[in-house]
Amino acid sequence: MLDLGGYGPSILEGAVLTVEAALVGLAVAIVLGLLGAIAKLSASPALRLLAGAYTTIVRGVPDLVLMLLVFFGGQMLVNDLAARLELGHLDVDPFTAGVSTLGFIYGAYMAETFRGAILAVPRGQLEAARAFGMSPVLVLRRVLIPQMLRHALPGLGNNWLVLLKATALLSVIGLDDMVRKAALAAGATRRPFTFYLAVALVFLALTTVSTLLLAAAERRARRGEALPA
Repeated sequence: MLDLGGYGPSILEGAVLTVEAALVGLAVAIVLGLLGAIAKLSASPALRLLAGAYTTIVRGVPDLVLMLLVFFGGQMLVNDLAARLELGHLDVDPFTAGVSTLGFIYGAYMAETFRGAILAVPRGQLEAARAFGMSPVLVLRRVLIPQMLRHALPGLGNNWLVLLKATALLSVIGLDDMVRKAALAAGATRRPFTFYLAVALVFLALTTVSTLLLAAAERRARRGEALPA
């Protein structure tokens, strides 16, 4: 057992905040990813160009650099809008800024995941559903989305694991998460190895549980699939 010198509850509190930030960031990323995938498959050249630029830029710039750019750029944008509306100076809290930044970054990866999953659904099944008189909404709900999710699940799981670990970067923009709690404790006790090891073990536990849950979800999603001959 690691001797955390009374800082255990603080680290645990930071771990809860880390998971909350990851889950909210995942929700934002899924929404942006779906919008990005739809835009990339759109018949509109403008939408395809915009979505392509989004995914290319985000995937080509390191996460930490993007996080700092989005955080400070978002703060400047909010202040500019507040000044125009004569609302005075507004501060974006680190949690909102952090989850928005995570969602923006990993939305680009989700967009590619969902785009590939949509393309993996056989076109013939969609045409057959329309031939049977299904409305576009019904085709989407009964045919496209269930199969798209089945194909997207492995990539979605990988993105979740990377996003979860990327929450460690949020301490840089002031979020009082597990990494920041560990840094404060390490500074007070001069035992950085102990506290960063504790953080590593917590992240390992979170990713291990996530991997097991994702494997179970994939097995459930594959039920009813035809076995290879």
